[in-house]
Amino acid sequence: MLDLHRLRLLRELKHRGTLAAVAAALSYSPSAVSQQLSVLEREVGVPLLEPSGRRVRLTPQAEILVAHTEAVLERLERAEADLAASLDGLIGTVRIAVFQTAAMALLPEALTLLREAHPGLRVEITQAEPETALPALSARDFDLVVAEEYPGNPNPRPAEIEQEELFRDEMRLASPGGEDLAAAAGLPWVMEPAGTASRHWAMTLCRSAGFEPDVRFESSDLLLQSRLVEEGHAVAFLPDLVWVGRTPSVALRPLPADVNSRWIFTAVRRGGGDHPAVRACRRALDRAVAALDRGPGRLPTP
Repeated sequence: MLDLHRLRLLRELKHRGTLAAVAAALSYSPSAVSQQLSVLEREVGVPLLEPSGRRVRLTPQAEILVAHTEAVLERLERAEADLAASLDGLIGTVRIAVFQTAAMALLPEALTLLREAHPGLRVEITQAEPETALPALSARDFDLVVAEEYPGNPNPRPAEIEQEELFRDEMRLASPGGEDLAAAAGLPWVMEPAGTASRHWAMTLCRSAGFEPDVRFESSDLLLQSRLVEEGHAVAFLPDLVWVGRTPSVALRPLPADVNSRWIFTAVRRGGGDHPAVRACRRALDRAVAALDRGPGRLPTP
Protein backbone atom coordinates (compact mmCIF):
# COMPACT_ATOMS: atom_id res chain seq x y z
CA MET A 1 0.00 0.00 0.00
CA LEU A 2 1.26 3.48 -0.85
CA ASP A 3 2.44 5.62 2.04
CA LEU A 4 0.34 8.81 2.38
CA HIS A 5 3.17 10.71 4.04
CA ARG A 6 5.45 10.16 1.05
CA LEU A 7 2.64 10.96 -1.35
CA ARG A 8 2.17 14.28 0.46
CA LEU A 9 5.87 15.04 -0.01
CA LEU A 10 5.45 14.46 -3.74
CA ARG A 11 2.43 16.75 -3.74
CA GLU A 12 4.38 19.40 -1.82
CA LEU A 13 7.12 19.23 -4.43
CA LYS A 14 4.60 19.92 -7.18
CA HIS A 15 3.24 22.98 -5.37
CA ARG A 16 6.49 24.38 -3.96
CA GLY A 17 8.80 23.64 -6.89
CA THR A 18 12.04 22.57 -5.19
CA LEU A 19 13.23 20.03 -2.66
CA ALA A 20 14.69 22.86 -0.61
CA ALA A 21 11.32 24.64 -0.45
CA VAL A 22 9.57 21.44 0.62
CA ALA A 23 12.20 20.83 3.29
CA ALA A 24 11.94 24.39 4.62
CA ALA A 25 8.14 24.29 4.74
CA LEU A 26 8.02 20.95 6.58
CA SER A 27 11.12 21.39 8.77
CA TYR A 28 13.00 18.53 7.11
CA SER A 29 16.42 18.45 5.51
CA PRO A 30 16.49 18.36 1.70
CA SER A 31 18.30 15.02 1.88
CA ALA A 32 15.50 13.55 4.03
CA VAL A 33 12.87 14.69 1.52
CA SER A 34 14.91 13.25 -1.34
CA GLN A 35 15.34 9.97 0.50
CA GLN A 36 11.61 9.62 1.17
CA LEU A 37 10.78 10.32 -2.47
CA SER A 38 13.33 7.70 -3.54
CA VAL A 39 11.56 5.18 -1.30
CA LEU A 40 8.25 6.15 -2.93
CA GLU A 41 9.78 5.55 -6.37
CA ARG A 42 10.78 2.06 -5.30
CA GLU A 43 7.29 1.42 -3.95
CA VAL A 44 5.58 2.36 -7.21
CA GLY A 45 8.27 0.88 -9.45
CA VAL A 46 8.53 3.81 -11.88
CA PRO A 47 10.56 7.04 -11.95
CA LEU A 48 8.74 9.96 -10.36
CA LEU A 49 11.31 12.73 -10.81
CA GLU A 50 13.53 13.74 -13.69
CA PRO A 51 16.27 16.38 -13.92
CA SER A 52 15.36 19.82 -15.24
CA GLY A 53 18.45 22.01 -15.13
CA ARG A 54 19.37 22.40 -11.48
CA ARG A 55 15.89 21.36 -10.39
CA VAL A 56 13.71 18.31 -10.79
CA ARG A 57 10.27 17.96 -12.31
CA LEU A 58 7.51 15.42 -11.90
CA THR A 59 7.11 12.65 -14.46
CA PRO A 60 3.66 11.94 -15.94
CA GLN A 61 3.34 9.02 -13.51
CA ALA A 62 4.10 11.33 -10.60
CA GLU A 63 1.39 13.72 -11.80
CA ILE A 64 -1.09 10.82 -11.70
CA LEU A 65 -0.12 10.08 -8.12
CA VAL A 66 -0.43 13.74 -7.13
CA ALA A 67 -3.94 13.93 -8.62
CA HIS A 68 -5.02 10.93 -6.53
CA THR A 69 -3.30 12.38 -3.47
CA GLU A 70 -5.29 15.60 -3.89
CA ALA A 71 -8.51 13.56 -3.90
CA VAL A 72 -7.48 11.68 -0.76
CA LEU A 73 -6.54 14.87 1.06
CA GLU A 74 -9.85 16.45 0.06
CA ARG A 75 -11.70 13.52 1.62
CA LEU A 76 -9.60 13.85 4.77
CA GLU A 77 -10.39 17.56 4.88
CA ARG A 78 -14.10 16.77 4.65
CA ALA A 79 -13.64 14.20 7.43
CA GLU A 80 -12.06 16.87 9.63
CA ALA A 81 -15.00 19.18 8.88
CA ASP A 82 -17.53 16.47 9.80
CA LEU A 83 -15.66 15.72 13.02
CA ALA A 84 -15.54 19.40 13.98
CA ALA A 85 -19.25 19.75 13.21
CA SER A 86 -20.03 16.95 15.65
CA LEU A 87 -18.58 18.93 18.58
CA ASP A 88 -20.52 21.39 20.71
CA GLY A 89 -18.10 24.31 20.30
CA LEU A 90 -15.37 25.42 17.91
CA ILE A 91 -11.83 24.64 19.02
CA GLY A 92 -8.47 24.35 17.29
CA THR A 93 -6.68 26.77 14.97
CA VAL A 94 -7.67 28.43 11.72
CA ARG A 95 -4.96 30.15 9.65
CA ILE A 96 -5.94 33.16 7.55
CA ALA A 97 -3.94 35.13 4.99
CA VAL A 98 -5.20 38.59 4.05
CA PHE A 99 -3.81 41.54 2.10
CA GLN A 100 -3.15 44.92 3.73
CA THR A 101 -6.22 47.05 3.11
CA ALA A 102 -8.67 44.21 3.78
CA ALA A 103 -6.76 43.40 6.97
CA MET A 104 -7.03 46.97 8.23
CA ALA A 105 -10.68 47.47 7.26
CA LEU A 106 -12.18 44.08 8.09
CA LEU A 107 -10.06 42.12 10.54
CA PRO A 108 -10.58 44.09 13.78
CA GLU A 109 -14.37 43.70 13.57
CA ALA A 110 -14.20 40.10 12.31
CA LEU A 111 -11.81 39.06 15.09
CA THR A 112 -14.04 40.67 17.70
CA LEU A 113 -17.05 38.76 16.40
CA LEU A 114 -15.11 35.48 16.39
CA ARG A 115 -13.80 36.02 19.92
CA GLU A 116 -17.30 36.67 21.22
CA ALA A 117 -18.95 33.75 19.42
CA HIS A 118 -16.15 31.18 19.58
CA PRO A 119 -13.74 31.87 22.45
CA GLY A 120 -12.12 28.44 22.08
CA LEU A 121 -11.09 29.08 18.47
CA ARG A 122 -7.52 30.25 17.84
CA VAL A 123 -7.26 32.54 14.79
CA GLU A 124 -3.83 33.13 13.27
CA ILE A 125 -3.42 35.98 10.77
CA THR A 126 -0.68 36.51 8.19
CA GLN A 127 -0.58 39.61 5.99
CA ALA A 128 0.18 38.36 2.49
CA GLU A 129 -0.55 39.49 -1.04
CA PRO A 130 -2.71 37.19 -3.19
CA GLU A 131 0.23 36.35 -5.46
CA THR A 132 1.83 34.45 -2.55
CA ALA A 133 -1.21 33.65 -0.39
CA LEU A 134 -3.19 31.66 -2.97
CA PRO A 135 -0.35 29.26 -3.86
CA ALA A 136 0.30 28.90 -0.12
CA LEU A 137 -3.36 27.96 0.34
CA SER A 138 -2.92 25.12 -2.16
CA ALA A 139 0.20 24.07 -0.28
CA ARG A 140 -1.84 23.97 2.98
CA ASP A 141 -0.01 26.83 4.67
CA PHE A 142 -3.39 28.56 5.21
CA ASP A 143 -7.00 27.47 5.68
CA LEU A 144 -8.62 30.66 4.35
CA VAL A 145 -7.33 33.47 2.13
CA VAL A 146 -8.83 36.91 1.58
CA ALA A 147 -7.70 38.00 -1.89
CA GLU A 148 -8.48 40.41 -4.70
CA GLU A 149 -8.96 40.28 -8.45
CA TYR A 150 -8.79 43.19 -10.89
CA PRO A 151 -10.81 43.77 -14.07
CA GLY A 152 -9.22 42.17 -17.13
CA ASN A 153 -6.71 40.26 -15.02
CA PRO A 154 -8.44 37.11 -13.73
CA ASN A 155 -6.61 34.93 -11.23
CA PRO A 156 -5.84 31.30 -12.07
CA ARG A 157 -8.69 28.98 -11.07
CA PRO A 158 -7.03 25.81 -9.72
CA ALA A 159 -9.49 22.94 -9.44
CA GLU A 160 -8.62 22.44 -5.78
CA ILE A 161 -9.55 26.03 -4.77
CA GLU A 162 -13.07 27.33 -4.11
CA GLN A 163 -13.81 31.08 -4.11
CA GLU A 164 -16.67 33.10 -2.63
CA GLU A 165 -17.23 36.81 -3.22
CA LEU A 166 -17.14 39.22 -0.27
CA PHE A 167 -17.81 42.52 -2.03
CA ARG A 168 -16.71 44.90 -4.79
CA ASP A 169 -14.29 47.67 -3.86
CA GLU A 170 -14.26 50.72 -6.12
CA MET A 171 -10.93 52.11 -7.33
CA ARG A 172 -10.47 55.85 -7.86
CA LEU A 173 -7.78 58.18 -9.16
CA ALA A 174 -6.12 59.99 -6.25
CA SER A 175 -4.22 63.17 -7.14
CA PRO A 176 -2.86 66.23 -5.33
CA GLY A 177 -4.78 68.74 -7.43
CA GLY A 178 -7.90 66.79 -8.42
CA GLU A 179 -6.59 66.03 -11.92
CA ASP A 180 -8.53 63.60 -14.07
CA LEU A 181 -6.84 60.66 -15.78
CA ALA A 182 -5.92 62.59 -18.91
CA ALA A 183 -4.36 65.45 -16.93
CA ALA A 184 -2.46 62.97 -14.71
CA ALA A 185 -0.62 61.57 -17.71
CA GLY A 186 2.37 63.86 -17.24
CA LEU A 187 2.62 63.54 -13.44
CA PRO A 188 4.77 61.16 -11.36
CA TRP A 189 2.98 57.97 -10.30
CA VAL A 190 3.17 55.54 -7.40
CA MET A 191 2.05 51.98 -8.12
CA GLU A 192 2.37 48.53 -6.66
CA PRO A 193 5.46 46.53 -7.73
CA ALA A 194 5.79 45.08 -11.22
CA GLY A 195 4.38 41.58 -11.49
CA THR A 196 1.38 42.20 -9.24
CA ALA A 197 -2.19 42.08 -10.48
CA SER A 198 -2.74 45.66 -9.34
CA ARG A 199 0.23 46.90 -11.37
CA HIS A 200 -0.95 45.06 -14.49
CA TRP A 201 -4.43 46.57 -14.15
CA ALA A 202 -3.07 50.08 -13.53
CA MET A 203 -0.68 49.97 -16.48
CA THR A 204 -3.41 48.66 -18.76
CA LEU A 205 -5.76 51.43 -17.66
CA CYS A 206 -3.17 54.15 -18.32
CA ARG A 207 -2.21 52.73 -21.70
CA SER A 208 -5.88 52.47 -22.67
CA ALA A 209 -6.12 56.18 -21.86
CA GLY A 210 -3.28 56.83 -24.30
CA PHE A 211 -0.19 57.33 -22.16
CA GLU A 212 2.67 55.49 -20.47
CA PRO A 213 2.74 56.44 -16.77
CA ASP A 214 5.93 57.82 -15.22
CA VAL A 215 6.17 55.35 -12.32
CA ARG A 216 8.75 56.82 -9.95
CA PHE A 217 7.64 55.05 -6.78
CA GLU A 218 6.77 51.40 -6.16
CA SER A 219 5.15 50.10 -2.98
CA SER A 220 2.54 47.53 -2.01
CA ASP A 221 1.76 49.68 1.05
CA LEU A 222 -1.30 51.69 0.05
CA LEU A 223 -1.00 53.90 3.13
CA LEU A 224 2.41 55.01 1.86
CA GLN A 225 0.87 55.58 -1.56
CA SER A 226 -1.81 57.79 -0.05
CA ARG A 227 0.83 59.79 1.87
CA LEU A 228 2.81 60.41 -1.32
CA VAL A 229 -0.36 61.75 -2.93
CA GLU A 230 -1.16 63.90 0.12
CA GLU A 231 2.28 65.50 -0.02
CA GLY A 232 2.02 66.19 -3.75
CA HIS A 233 4.71 63.74 -4.86
CA ALA A 234 2.60 61.39 -6.99
CA VAL A 235 -0.79 60.31 -8.26
CA ALA A 236 -2.17 56.84 -7.61
CA PHE A 237 -5.11 54.51 -8.04
CA LEU A 238 -6.49 53.91 -4.55
CA PRO A 239 -9.40 51.70 -3.45
CA ASP A 240 -12.26 52.92 -1.28
CA LEU A 241 -11.18 50.39 1.36
CA VAL A 242 -8.22 52.64 2.20
CA TRP A 243 -10.61 55.28 3.56
CA VAL A 244 -12.77 53.09 5.80
CA GLY A 245 -13.31 54.92 9.09
CA ARG A 246 -11.86 58.25 7.93
CA THR A 247 -12.55 61.03 5.49
CA PRO A 248 -10.47 60.90 2.28
CA SER A 249 -7.46 63.20 2.59
CA VAL A 250 -6.81 63.58 -1.16
CA ALA A 251 -8.83 64.54 -4.21
CA LEU A 252 -10.51 61.51 -5.78
CA ARG A 253 -11.85 61.15 -9.31
CA PRO A 254 -13.98 58.29 -10.69
CA LEU A 255 -12.64 55.83 -13.24
CA PRO A 256 -14.43 54.25 -16.23
CA ALA A 257 -17.30 52.13 -14.89
CA ASP A 258 -16.28 48.94 -16.66
CA VAL A 259 -12.84 48.79 -14.99
CA ASN A 260 -13.27 50.64 -11.72
CA SER A 261 -13.84 47.88 -9.15
CA ARG A 262 -11.72 45.08 -7.77
CA TRP A 263 -13.35 41.88 -6.57
CA ILE A 264 -12.63 40.97 -2.93
CA PHE A 265 -13.17 37.28 -2.21
CA THR A 266 -12.36 34.47 0.18
CA ALA A 267 -10.71 31.27 -1.01
CA VAL A 268 -10.46 27.83 0.58
CA ARG A 269 -9.29 24.42 -0.52
CA ARG A 270 -12.00 22.22 -1.99
CA GLY A 271 -13.67 20.47 0.92
CA GLY A 272 -12.33 22.97 3.44
CA GLY A 273 -15.26 25.35 3.12
CA ASP A 274 -17.45 22.91 5.04
CA HIS A 275 -15.30 23.11 8.16
CA PRO A 276 -17.26 24.92 10.91
CA ALA A 277 -14.27 27.13 11.78
CA VAL A 278 -13.90 28.27 8.17
CA ARG A 279 -17.65 28.88 7.91
CA ALA A 280 -17.50 30.93 11.10
CA CYS A 281 -14.64 33.04 9.72
CA ARG A 282 -16.50 33.68 6.49
CA ARG A 283 -19.62 34.72 8.42
CA ALA A 284 -17.55 37.10 10.55
CA LEU A 285 -16.00 38.65 7.45
CA ASP A 286 -19.43 39.07 5.85
CA ARG A 287 -20.65 40.86 8.99
CA ALA A 288 -17.53 43.02 9.03
CA VAL A 289 -18.24 44.06 5.43
CA ALA A 290 -21.82 44.92 6.38
CA ALA A 291 -20.52 47.06 9.26
CA LEU A 292 -18.13 49.16 7.14
CA ASP A 293 -18.43 52.85 7.96
CA ARG A 294 -20.64 54.56 5.39
CA GLY A 295 -21.42 57.68 7.42
CA PRO A 296 -21.26 61.33 6.31
CA GLY A 297 -18.07 62.21 4.50
CA ARG A 298 -17.25 58.59 3.78
CA LEU A 299 -17.10 56.95 0.39
CA PRO A 300 -19.71 54.30 -0.41
CA THR A 301 -18.61 50.69 -0.50
CA PRO A 302 -20.10 49.01 -3.58
